[in-house]
Amino acid sequence: MRRLRFTGLRVRLAAAFTAVALLASVLASGISYVLLRRVMLQRAQDAVLTQVRSTLAQHVPPKLPPDMSASIGAELEEDLSGPGRKAVAVRVTLDGTVPVPPPEFLDVPVTREFARRAMKGMVFQRVVRKGRPYLLVGAFVTGYTTTADEPERMTPPMVFVTASLTREAADLRSFTRVLAVADALALMAALLLALLATRGVLRPVRRLGAAARALGEGELGTRVEVRGRDELADLAGTFNRTAEAMERTVTELRAMEAASRRFVADVSHELRTPLTSMIAMTGLLAEEAAGLPDGGPAELVAGETRRLGLLVEHLIEISKFDAGAAALVLDDVNMADAVAGTLAARGWTDDVAVEGPADLFARVDPRRLDVIVANLAGNALKHGGPPVSLRFGAAERAGAAGVEIVVADGGPGLPDDLLAVAFDRFVKAEAARSRSEGSGLGLSIAKENAVLHGGGLEAANGPDGGAVFTLWLPARREDEEPA
Repeated sequence: MRRLRFTGLRVRLAAAFTAVALLASVLASGISYVLLRRVMLQRAQDAVLTQVRSTLAQHVPPKLPPDMSASIGAELEEDLSGPGRKAVAVRVTLDGTVPVPPPEFLDVPVTREFARRAMKGMVFQRVVRKGRPYLLVGAFVTGYTTTADEPERMTPPMVFVTASLTREAADLRSFTRVLAVADALALMAALLLALLATRGVLRPVRRLGAAARALGEGELGTRVEVRGRDELADLAGTFNRTAEAMERTVTELRAMEAASRRFVADVSHELRTPLTSMIAMTGLLAEEAAGLPDGGPAELVAGETRRLGLLVEHLIEISKFDAGAAALVLDDVNMADAVAGTLAARGWTDDVAVEGPADLFARVDPRRLDVIVANLAGNALKHGGPPVSLRFGAAERAGAAGVEIVVADGGPGLPDDLLAVAFDRFVKAEAARSRSEGSGLGLSIAKENAVLHGGGLEAANGPDGGAVFTLWLPARREDEEPA
């Protein structure tokens, strides 16, 4: 079951698509709200101002008759008042004082600054009081003339009107809720469309990913179907062409490698028979010439023949590993007896100090264990220095029981540049020499045998000098049923 990855390409594409859709929806809703609010308030404001202007024109004549202010004010208050509206007419005093109506007469208190501005004509402003919106209008007729000898007694009244904008505010709230619902629906639709769109985009990407994984696992015949003519189709075509080129190259390399392995194996096998005869004959010649003054060349030829025979044996063993033909013949082996037998067969019993329990058993291949121990001990004796020690015992690694063999010498140790490549083929610690007795394959064969058992072989330098080789083998292979 595939888990949702919040950093995956599908999530990022869907998030980007949804964010763009949400931004566009919110922007459109915001613009619609601002425009509608402006239209609604402008319409309500124009209606009130038009009524105030027409009422003043109707009740205040251009030529004022004497003592008509009181009657005009009453008429103005009556005509301008109504549902949601309150009006009050204030008489303008003779000393020029700006009149301000009492606060209880209107829904919104009138400030003296607002009244002063209303003395010059008609003014208005929107005010919110106790959470409710109102429109406050102040008006005073200018440019009139009088019909009597005392014009100061015949000034028209100043009018103040408050109109409630509650209905417009309620309409705006309803419109806001509708916009919110529309935005939510748009968001859901955008998310659904984004998932569908990303699914169509990511399906070929997933096919390419699966094909790339299969190609990386060695299935060189993997190809993807090319659909359409877009960039993903071009990518699929490029992948197929790359896979075809890789298949050709890998096939050629494998054929060359197989031919090389067969050549080495065939040459080694063909050399084994004549070399066996040569080793026997040169050995006899060396024995016969041992007491003669000019017997050195015969001994040299015998030694070089034996070295060539060892190299051929090592090449045959390496070719088996390369061909995957190496197999284990497992048996329960007493480690103390196996180590002692390896050293005794080669005459190294007195040269190597052995330390370990006498009752330690492991499920290993006796012949391959002999090869590993012989290579490690022989390498320490030839290239290291005394004393050479071999310690073995039970050891556990990664929760698996096993045995550990540590071979150490008292020589100068391995150079730093050889530690990482000590188990590579044809690598010699005495690389600076023109020639050496070893084939350069012993440690590589020991490493291959350790890996074949499911274990490992490591090289290091001891704290007091000298090379230290550590072999670990599992006491029982995981794929083998217990007895």
